[in-house]
Amino acid sequence: MLKMVGTSGQLSLGKKYAGKYFEVTEQTDGVIVMMPMSVIPESETWLHTAKMRERLEKATQWMKDNPPSETDLDTFLANIESRRSAQETP
Repeated sequence: MLKMVGTSGQLSLGKKYAGKYFEVTEQTDGVIVMMPMSVIPESETWLHTAKMRERLEKATQWMKDNPPSETDLDTFLANIESRRSAQETP
């Protein structure tokens, strides 16, 4: 694709790229490289750490090994009550 930079210094890539981020670098020979980028808010960077990725993989495996099932509410409440009683016993 051949594009011309307008008099304002802007280059239109088309609607396909609207709203996307690019890292723009200029090489020593004048070549401009535009690399598509994803931007992560600083407050969410912890989600993209190796530790969190490992925890998410474990959680995903746990969900595969423990599919949802119907819960008998009376049994569930009795289980909770027995655990409370066990904790209160010295």
